[in-house]
Amino acid sequence: MRTGRNRLAGRLAALAVMGLAACSSTKAPKVADQPTLKTLEGRQVAVAPDQGIEKREESAALAYKDFLKAAPRDPHRQEALRRLGDLEMDRVDSQAGGESNSSPTNDYASAIKQYQEFLKTYPNDPGNDRVYYQLARAYELGGQLEPALKTLDKLVQDYPRSRYIDEAQFRRGEVLFSLRDYGNAERAYATTMKSGDATPYYGRALYMHGWTLFKQGRLEDGLTSFFGVLDRKLIGKGDAELDALPGLTRADRELVEDTFRVTSLSLENLQGASTIPSYINSAGRREYEFRVYQELGELYIKQERVKDAADTFAAFAQHQPLHAQAPLMQARVIDIYQKNGFETLALEAKKSYVARYDVNSDFRKANPAAWERAQPLVKLHVAELARHYHAAAQKSKKSEDYQEAVRWYRSYLASFPTDPQAAQNNFLLAELLFEDSRFAEASVEYEKAAYKYPKHAKSADAGYAALLAYAQVEKRTSGADLKKVQLAGVDSALRFAKAFPDDARAGAVLTNAADKLYALNDPDRALAVAQQVVALKPPVPAAQRKVAWTVIAHTTFERGKFDQAEQGYTQVLALTPDKDPARGELTERLAASIYKQGEQARAQGNLRDAVGHFNRVAEAAPSSSIRPNAQYDAAAALIALKDWDAATRTLEDFRQRYPRHPLQDDVSSKLAVAYVEKGNWSQAAGEFERLSAVNKDPQLARAGLWQAAEMYEKANSRAQAARVYDRYIKQYPQPLEPAVEARYRLARMAKDDGNPGRELALMKEIQQADLTGGSARTNRTRYLGATATLALAAPVADDYRKVALVEPLKQALKTKKAKMELALKAYAAAAEYGVADVATAATYQTAELYSDFGKSLLASQRPKKLSQLELEQYNVLLEEQAFPFEEKAIELHEVNAHRTTEGIYDKWVKESFSALSKLRPGRYAKAELSEVVVDAIR
Repeated sequence: MRTGRNRLAGRLAALAVMGLAACSSTKAPKVADQPTLKTLEGRQVAVAPDQGIEKREESAALAYKDFLKAAPRDPHRQEALRRLGDLEMDRVDSQAGGESNSSPTNDYASAIKQYQEFLKTYPNDPGNDRVYYQLARAYELGGQLEPALKTLDKLVQDYPRSRYIDEAQFRRGEVLFSLRDYGNAERAYATTMKSGDATPYYGRALYMHGWTLFKQGRLEDGLTSFFGVLDRKLIGKGDAELDALPGLTRADRELVEDTFRVTSLSLENLQGASTIPSYINSAGRREYEFRVYQELGELYIKQERVKDAADTFAAFAQHQPLHAQAPLMQARVIDIYQKNGFETLALEAKKSYVARYDVNSDFRKANPAAWERAQPLVKLHVAELARHYHAAAQKSKKSEDYQEAVRWYRSYLASFPTDPQAAQNNFLLAELLFEDSRFAEASVEYEKAAYKYPKHAKSADAGYAALLAYAQVEKRTSGADLKKVQLAGVDSALRFAKAFPDDARAGAVLTNAADKLYALNDPDRALAVAQQVVALKPPVPAAQRKVAWTVIAHTTFERGKFDQAEQGYTQVLALTPDKDPARGELTERLAASIYKQGEQARAQGNLRDAVGHFNRVAEAAPSSSIRPNAQYDAAAALIALKDWDAATRTLEDFRQRYPRHPLQDDVSSKLAVAYVEKGNWSQAAGEFERLSAVNKDPQLARAGLWQAAEMYEKANSRAQAARVYDRYIKQYPQPLEPAVEARYRLARMAKDDGNPGRELALMKEIQQADLTGGSARTNRTRYLGATATLALAAPVADDYRKVALVEPLKQALKTKKAKMELALKAYAAAAEYGVADVATAATYQTAELYSDFGKSLLASQRPKKLSQLELEQYNVLLEEQAFPFEEKAIELHEVNAHRTTEGIYDKWVKESFSALSKLRPGRYAKAELSEVVVDAIR
């Protein structure tokens, strides 16, 4: 390092010498005009043949020498001698620019000799300061430093106001520095610096002044000079790279670079980066402050002092957090740690970088442009932090690692929402949340990754993963929140299918959504989604089609669209294996959908269509439980259509096919109606009898049995009718009226069958039932009771008529009278019912009894051995006895006849009129006698 510094000082000394040469008659080019490496790129140089030393300078020198020899006392000798020295200097300078192999010492000897001779000849010449200047220059260029120093000392001592004083002091410093006399060199440079910017040597003197202090170990003082150099070159130039700074020549850049190197060495030997703030004492220096830290850090890197280098870069970022270069300095910290394997430190540095320069940082407000430049690294580091902790979480399974990774992913997405990698990072965030069992959050992030960004490689996977996350949330949710989660999952599924219709998973997703919507009691959307599934091209797998058709069938069934439901269930059954246990339920559903179409048609009055639908149940679902109901309803509809033949066939088939079906009882009633309408009385009677036997309603059972008896009667099945009436009387003694009616009909049948004994027995039952009926008696029971009483009187009257009035007449008359009384009582009992036609009959029969009795008296057997006179007297007496009975008969017939005034004119009234017409009206006046006779007979 020390050798390098000497070389640096030597180069600067050479620059100073070149500067001195600029004051000679041949001017050196300005530093700013020197070509740089960049200007030399592509430049073509034509190399001309070497012309040797120009003849003009040599000729001029010879001329001056000839002049000096020829005119030793000429007034211009002094000027000629000085000019000769200058020409020698010019000649050597020209040779130095060529390829001469002459030694510098020898080259400048002639010039030195000329100047020495001049000073010896003209020691008090006012312009000797210039001669001393040129002589010192010749010594220095010729490598004779000590003579050069003495000459310069003489110049500054004797000519303090010389126009060469600043350069002379600077050259003194250079020579002293080369001679390692750093203290005197320091003072020489300091003297030069007093002129400030008035001298062109100020900047280089300032730089070398710092070196002299550095060489003396006075590092703090040296830094003051070095910072002065940097002030002159960098203030107001901006923060670009050195080679891009405006107005900075290559020489300036090299000077700045050398200054930074020595500055860094000084700082390193002091307190490092902590020393820097004490020198940053102006706004101007703050412009390039970052470069000081930067160069020091780079020095540490070369020295392999990794931690010191990183700390130096970090120190600037901490000290000047709002500076435009702060992000770059902090980035170097990260880079240093990463390149040297300090992963933990690099990680922390990245965190610090992101925290300082994220979207919410103060730095963004202070330096928007610099913040924009920092964002690529912010983005990079946030992504790296997220992935680091993601990997750590996958390995450790620790909650804190998951949380840290989530934090960085969210930071990335908040900072760079439109970045091309945002979608990928959003997906990774969702994956991380899913791995950490934070399924609700994962579902949200998956959806963002899927739908928030333009489509990318993970769009569809993210959308599908959201559904998996919702499924996990659903497993862990209960109560009122469950439905919300399920609906959210369905919405996400529909969104997936809409966004990625060509995805292989779209069919399954839609199928599941349709099924879930149906379960959530949202039939409208369930139906729409299911229809979408079955319309997909190419078709989804059979299992998915089955689910979709099932939803279609169920929803249309529930909405009353049974024709669509039928289609749906038909499709489902076609997709269901024969041995699948579900076929039974599906078959039932199919049957129900067809059956419901029948019900709808029936409700609309389309009974023939209803029959068709009901009958189709047997065709489409012969094993369904609803088939019997459908067949039964078909029969009912046929009955309503009065299609009795079809109705009876349907009902008879039903009875045979489903003997134990609960509707069998109703089948009997339907068949009974159909048979009645067809006039099949006997079959109708059988159905009514069956209805009575099975009906649990006593009233209906009684009515059925009664109708069965009536139908048997209509069918002229007297035995069956009698049997049913007998059964009716036994089973239903109450209510009174039908029971009495049944006996009456049985009695009528017995009469028709020639069975008077049974007839009379039944009439007796009728009479007793009515008489004992109490409040249950009705007009009909009274009528039948009266009719029965009338019928019961007939055999009593017949019994009376069988008694003949023969000898012994008294005994016969007594018997006949007694029989007559019984008959009269019987007819009187019938008449007492007050039933018109019974009363007229009873009155007529009573009149006939009286009439018959009178006639019987007249026709009675005569006593034997009566004389003719006795016989005549006996006959007269009989006539007298018979007359009242005839009168009574006339009276009773007249009672009947008078009923016409009441509107009664039945058979018996007619018979009474007929009887009266045969009787003699003149005999009615004998009423008192008749009464006596009657009383006498009694």
